[in-house]
Amino acid sequence: MRVLAYKTHKVEPNEDLLALVDRYVPPLEEGDVVALTSKVVALCQGRVLPEGSAPDKAALVREESEWFLEEDLSLPESIAITIKEGILIASAGIDTSNGHGNYILWPKNPHQAAAAVWEHLRARDGLERLGVLLTDSQTRPLRWGVVGVGIAWCGFSPLWDCRGAQDIWGRPLQFTKINVLDGLAASAVLSMGESAEQTPIAVLREAPYVRFSDTPPTDAEMRSLRISLQEDLYTRILQAVPWKKGAASS
Repeated sequence: MRVLAYKTHKVEPNEDLLALVDRYVPPLEEGDVVALTSKVVALCQGRVLPEGSAPDKAALVREESEWFLEEDLSLPESIAITIKEGILIASAGIDTSNGHGNYILWPKNPHQAAAAVWEHLRARDGLERLGVLLTDSQTRPLRWGVVGVGIAWCGFSPLWDCRGAQDIWGRPLQFTKINVLDGLAASAVLSMGESAEQTPIAVLREAPYVRFSDTPPTDAEMRSLRISLQEDLYTRILQAVPWKKGAASS
């Protein structure tokens, strides 16, 4: 697999996302996957609030999250643990890095945004097999550092089901599924960087385990990636804390 990151100008709020994509994404090939940072999509949507005029961050987190835990004031910077779009992430994805004095929120309707880019690029380059995903960065328990995570996708299946296949000794696999979405996101984010690289777009070429589709994901397909708190491997930890319902909870 090859990952090609593309440098852009400094994107400002309310720019045209499809015009941005046309300007910086070169002609694509069959089987390519295009990754966009959630931040650049949010900026184009105008999903920003000036830090001085916004409510305090705690209130903003409660408004943007589906579920949240109160901020941990023992940390150097108070951080709330939240669940948004079915993803465990800090502060509902709200970020100030590269925000130029703004809080940058997650995109509104991220799957619709991914589908709009997918449909546009598919038509632009006359492609049948194309994937698009939106990425963010996420910490992992018991590990320093961040890795990429996929928050929305279009044009491919987010999972590769290995159940029923055999390992090298002929033992049938019972539970294994490959998270294609987050694997692609991690590769893209590693190439795009986290600070002043200014490369919010990447093209992943010849990626393995990608099963393309010719329609946007259905609600059922989007739910297929999610695990409930009760079914999760870490359920004893996740259910042992006092989750509170955020305003974004459906």
